[in-house]
Amino acid sequence: MINKWLTAFLMLISVSALAQKKDMNATVTKLMQQMTLEEKLGQLNLPSIGFDVTGPILSQGVEEKIRKGLVGGVFNTFTPTAVRKLQDLAVKETRLKIPLLFGYDVIHGHRTIFPVNLGIAASWDMDLIERTARAAADEASADGLNWTFSPMVDIARDPRWGRVSEGAGEDPYLGSQIAKAMVQGYQGDDLSKNNTILACVKHFALYGAAEAGRDYNTVDMSRLRMYNEYLPPYKAAVKAGAATVMTSFNEIDGVPATANKWLMADLLRKQWGFHGLIVTDYTAINEMMAHGMGDEKKVGELSLNATVDMDMVGEVFIRQGAQLVKEGKVTMATIDAACRRVLEAKFKLGLFDDPYRYINEERNKTVIMNAEKLALSKEAAIKSMVLLKNAGQALPLSASKKIAFIGPLVKDQRNLIGSWSGAGDYKKAVSLWAALEQKGGSYLYAKGCNLLDDPALLKRLNAHDGQIVLESASPEQLIAEAVQTAQQADVVVAVLGEAFGMTGEAASRSMIGLPENQLTLLKALKATGKPVVLVLMNGRPLTLQWEQDNIDAILETWFGGTQAGAAIADVLFGEANPSGKLSMTFPRNVGQVPIYYNSKNTGRPLDENQKYTTKYLDVPNSPLYPFGFGLSYTTFTYGELKLDKKSMGVADKIRVTITVSNSGNYDGVETVQLYIRDLVGTITRPVKELKGFQKLALKKGESKEVSFTIGVEDLKFYNGDLKWVAEPGKFKVFVGGNSQEVKEAEFELK
Repeated sequence: MINKWLTAFLMLISVSALAQKKDMNATVTKLMQQMTLEEKLGQLNLPSIGFDVTGPILSQGVEEKIRKGLVGGVFNTFTPTAVRKLQDLAVKETRLKIPLLFGYDVIHGHRTIFPVNLGIAASWDMDLIERTARAAADEASADGLNWTFSPMVDIARDPRWGRVSEGAGEDPYLGSQIAKAMVQGYQGDDLSKNNTILACVKHFALYGAAEAGRDYNTVDMSRLRMYNEYLPPYKAAVKAGAATVMTSFNEIDGVPATANKWLMADLLRKQWGFHGLIVTDYTAINEMMAHGMGDEKKVGELSLNATVDMDMVGEVFIRQGAQLVKEGKVTMATIDAACRRVLEAKFKLGLFDDPYRYINEERNKTVIMNAEKLALSKEAAIKSMVLLKNAGQALPLSASKKIAFIGPLVKDQRNLIGSWSGAGDYKKAVSLWAALEQKGGSYLYAKGCNLLDDPALLKRLNAHDGQIVLESASPEQLIAEAVQTAQQADVVVAVLGEAFGMTGEAASRSMIGLPENQLTLLKALKATGKPVVLVLMNGRPLTLQWEQDNIDAILETWFGGTQAGAAIADVLFGEANPSGKLSMTFPRNVGQVPIYYNSKNTGRPLDENQKYTTKYLDVPNSPLYPFGFGLSYTTFTYGELKLDKKSMGVADKIRVTITVSNSGNYDGVETVQLYIRDLVGTITRPVKELKGFQKLALKKGESKEVSFTIGVEDLKFYNGDLKWVAEPGKFKVFVGGNSQEVKEAEFELK
């Protein structure tokens, strides 16, 4: 009976979807029959007007262009009042009354800010990640928006690249799970609801592989590496139903992504079946002239013929499109297809039924930064933190101790919400000091140093709203005050890290340690002989070799968002137990970069007793903190790894079990990770690949058996012919709390 009801329900959904698609086709076709070429090109135009500029051009004369039907959507305008003004122009003062799209960079929250994406990826909690995206969509849609340029799913293995803060790290499997969760969170189950928004998977493609970790730089890699290591998260987002895709700035196979017909038309549309809207990144079409692809008309031609639909800010399509059609360089069918995809996105949002669907002052007042959102921000910040070191159980802190909080980030609010903090108001962020005061108790404080002392870096950051103000006291005076304060305490908590402008777009760094002046302070605090706890706030993996060797405890809190201070205070005092695991490797020094867990073996693997094997003379091959690493206030012990069979056929499954015990003194949460290795292949294979994970809550003294199922799909990869295959042979399976410390067993695929 249940199966009959389920079958009937699924059939009803299918019939409804077909009817909606038929209605959409009819509406869009009827509208396009009335449109001039110029109006069709206008739908492909996405100018910027409003509060935020992320590039060198601010669109001019947007309101007049809207009246002429030359704008399809607007980037960077939000709030019900501002959106209503522009939507009125579109639906009341244009010939065809076509509503506008309103897009914005809602990256890790809209008004309520959650941890930066690299931080929340460390939660390994897909439900949490989906809920934060859902909350962001709820707020954004209440603020007049219906399109976010998120999620960023670029695989990144070079922490010098500033935009690692926006992504999920280095692993294609984890990145794919996060991509799906974010798309589902933004778009929900019905895009026509007034609290869901279009997701935009970006940056398609390979943007995270920029040479030298320098933003916008060249990318060059084999198709094998693309298919096996970098493309999976984009594909996962598309399969999850992402409505839109953004082109990347970089070139692929010598052709910039925005003009790359193989990438957009063949791979994305034909092979992956993507039928949605493709939008460029900010002025990406114009920038192809600097790439050497031709003049403005030529790069416009290349983009349109690559099936790009919307031109963000550059306005090349409305300047050159008509002439390109007249000359036969771009067909009318190509323009029609692009226009149709833009109009279909608007139909799916329900804008033809109600252009003001996302303009609701009452929702704006009740949805934004409400108690539920703030509680979620704190939860996300807690679950994102990674305990990197805890010698002698320096953490959690005891309230009976006299504690000195020292550092430029103790009382800071602006940096808590990080870069790409959208419409977030840092003045509403809870600083660590404010949270401590709210808890009660008496604590010592000294600033210790400026956030930065480097004049050149200060000038660069402050030119772009860095808001870094230097103290009138000299660096020596600040350190002397900090040392004096530390000497009065039983334990010192140093709160250090990056300025928010040191990560994000156009924020690549050649050296990725703590700023020199902060390290000088930390060394002075260490010299007092007091136990020192280091609390980090940053948006990328840092080089922390000295800190690991000398500091008692290290807590990575990232840029934790609106409730970061409250979350940090709870973790420091043991009211919450850190459970985060790194989604990106921390190198020992920048010379190891790029370094990542799923590398390949060489013909001369590391052998410390043999000179002519792969290694450095001056540093171990191993990272400082590996992928998947993260400690807890308790201890987790892994039993023996068991397989229910030693071989499998293509239709079989292998059950992997292991008992995990909480052998420490606190309740805690462990992320149990499953890796495999294909020992022999027709192409070389990585030494480990993540294939599954489970979050496991264990009470003190409790044990649980964890099981994973391995099927043939988990063993597949793209071979030398780019065929998705599983090859017979021997495999290793690994289970553990990080990618290095694992139990292992072996099986065979027949």
